[in-house]
Amino acid sequence: MGSWLLVAAGLVVLFVAYQLWGTALVHWQGQRDLRNRFDHALAQARAADHGTVRRSIPYPAVGEPVAIIAIPRIGLDQVVVEGVGAPQLAVGPGHYPGTALPGQPGNSGIAGHRTTHGAPFNALAELVPGDPVVLTTLQGTFTYRVTRSLVVAPDDVAVLRPTAVPQLTLTTCNPKYSAAQRLVVEARLTTPPAPATPAPVSSARVGSVSGADPLASPGTWIVLLASTLGLAALVLVVGRVRRRASSTGTRRSRPARRNARWATVAAVPVGLVLLFLAFGALDTLLPQSF
Repeated sequence: MGSWLLVAAGLVVLFVAYQLWGTALVHWQGQRDLRNRFDHALAQARAADHGTVRRSIPYPAVGEPVAIIAIPRIGLDQVVVEGVGAPQLAVGPGHYPGTALPGQPGNSGIAGHRTTHGAPFNALAELVPGDPVVLTTLQGTFTYRVTRSLVVAPDDVAVLRPTAVPQLTLTTCNPKYSAAQRLVVEARLTTPPAPATPAPVSSARVGSVSGADPLASPGTWIVLLASTLGLAALVLVVGRVRRRASSTGTRRSRPARRNARWATVAAVPVGLVLLFLAFGALDTLLPQSF
């Protein structure tokens, strides 16, 4: 019983480590892919408009790059992705579907993790009125100025309602390492807005501030089940090899023990990969907190 408790405690510690550092690897890879895609789309848009990009653009699909957000005070420079579900927030700040696109009339909402998945909004509380928030989209570059910060309940969607003036609303969890509240930073657009893009009917209803993802796809459950079964099989195989080595007679014990050592060494990287996959799937299934 005691050994199983130790294993369980070890898995909890490893999962916490994955949340704090492992998710940053997924975030980094996602940001690199989003940056490449956005830079390519921006170059095409500028070439089509001869360097002046102020034309109307289609509303992006979930998972597509939306803009580059830069906040000098906190050293943030990342690509914003469309959507606030677990897969989107794992790779960067997410634009709330149904809100105005950055740089356009209305209220544009963007959420971001504060302590995991690269923690893009980790220092959001340091912003003060007057701080610039610069967003570059396919329509140009737009500067917002912070007007205020406030703390709301996780299910308070009022901060994402349409506004008469162009506004940016940034949300993240509060306090750090907790989803009990939401920290909200509001900023006012100080440059001329771009032509508006109507949100599609399917995205017209803005989701909750908590950004809860709908039921995970079957693929997530398959990855979790397959990686968990793989880990269990790996442990059983290595355990059997080691038990056989310990029960082998004296004359044959040296080769058997050598095989047991090699089996253990070979199992470590395979086990780490399976554990990474399992933690990634589990992270997607957990309630969202950012």
